[in-house]
Amino acid sequence: MKRCRRSHMVESSPRLWPYSPTNSPRPLPQGSIFYSSKGICEIIAPEMPDSETISLEQLRDYIANHVFEDGSKLSEKIDLTKRRPLLISGELANPYRLSDINASDMPIIPVRLENICRTWADNLDARDVQPGVHHVTLARSPGWWEVTYLTLLELPEMKRLVQWLDGPHANTWLPKRLAEGNIRLESDMEIGNPTLEEISWDGVTEKVTVEMPASNGPTLDLSSIMVPINSRQGCYNSRGRIIRCTHYPQSKFHEDLFRRGSSFKWGDLLSYL
Repeated sequence: MKRCRRSHMVESSPRLWPYSPTNSPRPLPQGSIFYSSKGICEIIAPEMPDSETISLEQLRDYIANHVFEDGSKLSEKIDLTKRRPLLISGELANPYRLSDINASDMPIIPVRLENICRTWADNLDARDVQPGVHHVTLARSPGWWEVTYLTLLELPEMKRLVQWLDGPHANTWLPKRLAEGNIRLESDMEIGNPTLEEISWDGVTEKVTVEMPASNGPTLDLSSIMVPINSRQGCYNSRGRIIRCTHYPQSKFHEDLFRRGSSFKWGDLLSYL
């Protein structure tokens, strides 16, 4: 039997994974998992590649060699040869939400963002609750690091999941390829991120004042990874500062900050290929 995640649930069904719009997208997995509509199972990572970078094909091989508790490989469960990487930094990494939108079977693998951060989109998705939920987008942040997640999907399913973020407003979210920052494999779920106090602000520029932890996994090819980006407005602008998801959870952000600032335009937040 494959051991299914039970740290957040009594059974393995994704419908039993905790989810609340006011706390979205938390809680997220605490390691590598295999998601399916029938259950959520832990998968064990193979030895980390020792190269500085890996190609798309090497990434597929690395993910394919994850194993279930019974020793079977992920490659025996699903065919990854036609799948491509999608960064899932918000609700698309929450198993309850994936079940809610009838997502296909997929691995969910931790990765580290470097010099880019997760931040709240400056618009609301009111499908589940009023006034709505802020989804997660990305922004430039020199010196920053944090853990998020990546999956492999065939292109039609990737397109469908990104379009789900749109809600009733088509083309609010677009799949983009980043031209800056780093995304690398990560095996240490405890690397954390800079605290709010470790980011200085001179009125113009934010600067992380602590050193980034040494890498323990290779950098991925940014040109191969699709990233959902909010293109309707961008992200929230708090008097020139970025509001990072790890510092301000959904409800705290909405209640304490939202509508007290303006928007960063999405094209100014990052460079894209």
